[in-house]
Amino acid sequence: MSEHGHGPARQPAITRDSYDELYRSAPAVWTGRPNGQLVAEATGLPPGTALDAGAGEGGDALWLAARGWRVTAVDFSPVALGRGAAKAAELLLTDRIDWRHEDLEVWTPPEASFDLVTAHYLHSAWTDRAAMFRRLAAAVAPGGTLLVVGHQHGEQWGHGHAHAHEAGALYTAQDVAAVLDPDEWTDVVTETRDRDPGAAHRTGNPVPDTVLVARRRAV
Repeated sequence: MSEHGHGPARQPAITRDSYDELYRSAPAVWTGRPNGQLVAEATGLPPGTALDAGAGEGGDALWLAARGWRVTAVDFSPVALGRGAAKAAELLLTDRIDWRHEDLEVWTPPEASFDLVTAHYLHSAWTDRAAMFRRLAAAVAPGGTLLVVGHQHGEQWGHGHAHAHEAGALYTAQDVAAVLDPDEWTDVVTETRDRDPGAAHRTGNPVPDTVLVARRRAV
């Protein structure tokens, strides 16, 4: 999902229905702009196949497709996916994006199939998160890139700001790195990065990003 909201809004409790309710609450929940960490990491990559896990209304998927990627955009909200598909048709990108209604808690993507697997802000409090990230990592093709971005958590940030999230939904880049087999991955980077100031202002959420970037070893 995009990091760029239209204005401060407290997020509902995370359930499978709450995201459909969120998307129905406004004609567009996000601005449609790609997430800043995706732009930073993918701009220099040669276009290939990409999996956008938790695609939301499709800002990231559309940005990738416009740059020559073939994208599988997965989300468990059919409302969000419908909006993404409509925008893709408007931008003449329909043939570059496969919109899939899947639940990442149980869905297993095809192994070693994507040159880029990207996941932004998967606020999944109910799932076996380690298993989910293992499945996403396994979907990266040899030589491909895994990018996982979340909201940094810690007492200094609390949950009183307008864009608060449940503590159990948050994770660190180190949590994701812990599921990666070091024999299969190289150039593993775990960092805390400042959010785009504009996005922080629009969402009322100043919490930094926790970012994992890793390359799967080529065969």
